[in-house]
Amino acid sequence: MDKIPKIDRQREHQANERTFLAWLRTSIALIGFGFAIARFGIFLRQLNLAITQQDPPVHQLSNSENLGVALVIFGISTIALAAWRYNEVFWQIERADYRPNRLMVWIMTGVVIILGLLSIPLLLRRDKVPSRSPVPIQPQSRRFAPNSKFKINNPH
Repeated sequence: MDKIPKIDRQREHQANERTFLAWLRTSIALIGFGFAIARFGIFLRQLNLAITQQDPPVHQLSNSENLGVALVIFGISTIALAAWRYNEVFWQIERADYRPNRLMVWIMTGVVIILGLLSIPLLLRRDKVPSRSPVPIQPQSRRFAPNSKFKINNPH
């Protein structure tokens, strides 16, 4: 255990901790992106419903909610893998037998590529919005409730 000078071992542990924190930031970003993508898809569907008064078709596999959930799950998995890798490297530093392992980098790269490829159909898909007659616009004097303090004074 004393094969490495104390200051060098300290620097290696600090580098290990910085690497863990970088993985942690990445996982937080993945979870945040997943949440935003899932909620934005719901918002767009509700907006479409409000405009067209019809439920838009939702694809069972290819929708933003599924992609968002996949990103959140991947972010959570990233935290678990980062903690496992941090602990593994910690003990390798203590034993002075550190061996780099690129497997986690390749796994993360592969999953991000797969999720990116799965998002392409979401970007390219164009749902046809059924045409309907335009909604008549109410005159300005009727736009607000009678007891509203924001009445518009109409000279007519």
